Amino acid sequence: MDTQSALLAHLADRAGRSVPVSRTLVRAWEMSGVQRIGFAHGPDLIFKWAREPFTGEADVLWNLLVQGVPVPEVFASVVRDGVLGMLMEDLGEPVRSATVEDAVTAALRVHAAKPVDGLPVVDRAVLAALPGRALDRLAELRAAGRWTDTGGLDDPLMALADHADRLSAGAELAPYGLCQSEFHPTSLHVGADGWRLLDWARAFVGPGLLDLASWQGTQEAADPASLRRLIRDYVRAGGPVETERPRAGVLAEEWALGWHRLWITVWYLDQSVVWMPDPARDVFAASVVGRHVEEARRLLWAP
Repeated sequence: MDTQSALLAHLADRAGRSVPVSRTLVRAWEMSGVQRIGFAHGPDLIFKWAREPFTGEADVLWNLLVQGVPVPEVFASVVRDGVLGMLMEDLGEPVRSATVEDAVTAALRVHAAKPVDGLPVVDRAVLAALPGRALDRLAELRAAGRWTDTGGLDDPLMALADHADRLSAGAELAPYGLCQSEFHPTSLHVGADGWRLLDWARAFVGPGLLDLASWQGTQEAADPASLRRLIRDYVRAGGPVETERPRAGVLAEEWALGWHRLWITVWYLDQSVVWMPDPARDVFAASVVGRHVEEARRLLWAP
């Protein structure tokens, strides 16, 4: 029996369910996957598996459920050999796509929640270290004979590193606390009975502006004007007024998008070195990193 099947059988037993009779893929990538599980008796459930560093999601979901934050209910979970398995409620298909109004409502609930113990902290010092971490990862990749044609990344990252301490000022202004980190329209499920926020595997404690910046995703060029409108709506709906305050002499929306791009840059580099060290992905990953680094330098006004 493969690892996923063994996890599912264990979870079904713990949840008091019979042997699954069907498994339908919802989505999957190298580090996690989601399936809809059918049983002979009772409603379908969702089976989610994830490998490190995503193995703490069940604890976050249980904590948030106790606080009344709308998230999927977890019926059973287990971590075996560095792989998390969760059996969760099936929310079904959304009745509509999430809107900006939904994003504001969800962000306010998340940022008002008590942070979960043990989550990573992204404070000013952590932000300021990001450009240096990126340069260190690049050095590791090049020492292994990879990313050898990415010399164009050095100057912008060094410029950001030289000014990172100054540019990270304001990181701990409100909203500062629990962040979901994968705050995208596809993570906000709107059903007939309301909304639920999915995908908490990378939750952290840090600037809520990073959540707001992530709403527009990273597939297209950063859109400060769109984020400015989201921040305005967030404050008008009850978010802290400091959300709109410039940081390090940079407009709030540009500061948020710039640091979000650097945070994503380090995540891609960490994947390439540690979590998915597949040279076949290097061309794609390097192109994403290059675009994000240039956007970060421009948005943060680094020389």
